[in-house]
Amino acid sequence: MSELNVVMRFAGPNDQLRGIIRFAALLGAGAIVAGCSSGGSLPSITGSLPTWFARPSPAAQAQASGGPAAPASNVSLEDDCPSVAIRTGAGTFAVGAKQQDPTPNDLRYQLTFLEMARQCFVDAGTVRMRVGVQGRAVLGPAGSPSQVSAPIRYAVVQEGVQPKTIVTKFRRVPVALDSNSTVFTDIEEDLSFPMPPPADLQKYVVYVGFDEAGDRGRPQSKRKKAPKAQKPPPKRLERSVAPEFRR
Repeated sequence: MSELNVVMRFAGPNDQLRGIIRFAALLGAGAIVAGCSSGGSLPSITGSLPTWFARPSPAAQAQASGGPAAPASNVSLEDDCPSVAIRTGAGTFAVGAKQQDPTPNDLRYQLTFLEMARQCFVDAGTVRMRVGVQGRAVLGPAGSPSQVSAPIRYAVVQEGVQPKTIVTKFRRVPVALDSNSTVFTDIEEDLSFPMPPPADLQKYVVYVGFDEAGDRGRPQSKRKKAPKAQKPPPKRLERSVAPEFRR
């Protein structure tokens, strides 16, 4: 793979400047391996779960802690659990250090996805999903060891002629870049929505991707302005009347 198109964000006075840069042999073949999986072709794990995503069941946790058995209120929905896919164009996130005429040598770091996994349960008419991603952070020529933020968006979408977003969540995941390449993991523990009819559930897809805008578009609560102090009414000047004009 000799070229890779990625969305870049440039640091500097105008931090929101964005552009598309074509990288040629970025960081060598080793760094590009992870970036080649930026489309929707990553494995969506069903059945056996990867070790980074698996967790003991509530019953096993209760037994290990010596506490009372957990109520079996959750029903597995693995056979009909919505699939997970990488949002087109959102599988790679790169940050550069130069605003104008950037080159591959101006890359500070790049984030890509490696693996995905999900679990589904039904609880009192609500589908509760655990969705996890594992990714890789790679330092670029202009980067240095530091802690960066991976902006990840999870969205449950009902596909169709007019796709409908059912629920979406955004997370900024801290990633410690203490070496040339670091693997990071994020798990959204509660991506929940009402149980739809079976025919509709078959159309549900969980999209995952890097979202640069993230939570910037959230409306900020407006502070109430303190009432302005009212000016006292102007004093009325009384005119003195000479005694001879008084009645």
